[in-house]
Amino acid sequence: MKIAFSPCPNDTFIFHAWSHGLIPGAPQLDVMYADIDITNTLAAESTELDIVKISYAALPWVLSEYALLPCGGALGRGCGPLVLTNAQGEKADDPAQLSGRKVAVPSERSTAYLLFRLWAAQNVPGGVGEIVVMPFHEIMPAVRDGKIDAGLVIHEARFTYQEYGLTLLGDMGSWWESETGLPIPLGAIIARRSSVLDHEAIAGWIRASLAYAWEHPEASQSYVLEHAQEMNPEVAKAHISLYVNQFSDNLGEDGYAAITTLLGRAMEEGLVPKFDLELLK
Repeated sequence: MKIAFSPCPNDTFIFHAWSHGLIPGAPQLDVMYADIDITNTLAAESTELDIVKISYAALPWVLSEYALLPCGGALGRGCGPLVLTNAQGEKADDPAQLSGRKVAVPSERSTAYLLFRLWAAQNVPGGVGEIVVMPFHEIMPAVRDGKIDAGLVIHEARFTYQEYGLTLLGDMGSWWESETGLPIPLGAIIARRSSVLDHEAIAGWIRASLAYAWEHPEASQSYVLEHAQEMNPEVAKAHISLYVNQFSDNLGEDGYAAITTLLGRAMEEGLVPKFDLELLK
């Protein structure tokens, strides 16, 4: 079974047991590791992948071919993307400084970008200027070096941006939670709509792999660190604690409400193609 997910600690932690043949009855996984911007594109263009980790923001482009699974993804509270600058002084936290400026984002079909667009519409007079897409681990150095005016960061960058001397301009997760009261829908696990794929069985194998990871956290440590961009074990541990939670096991009512609210607003703003929200269930 072919699967693509990111090399980030939350994904490798969840899928460690299954990818290493530790789940009885589960088929062998052929794993491709790729940044979220690449997996978003692969899901929309490839016909070879059975299971893919993508951004929730990319769902409208792929729901005709893939179904959303109720587990394995990343939702949560206090874990949203951050907007960073290298500005200092009294107005360093004023969103107006982004008016007409160049901003780097990890993907134009990422939840991070979608949240940023919704936030900027309310907080940046006249809107931002040029949007540049780059791998998330390249964004902070580019902001530090003045190559771009601001960066939208995800993953473990929220734990390390101070090391680059950067300033937090806005927390997209805090904004979203104050707006809606809902968790932040970040990464989704989808499976191809195919008569030969048993989605219920796939969800069961993912949950079994997650349960193994929680019961034996030390078992996946070397695998997680091997693939992580940030090799500090404490940072990887903090990343997992933040992004792997009850929503990874079951989206539940709040999870589905968060997803439909985000994508419903995005459709209203013309940020994603229109689609039937019932396809999410």
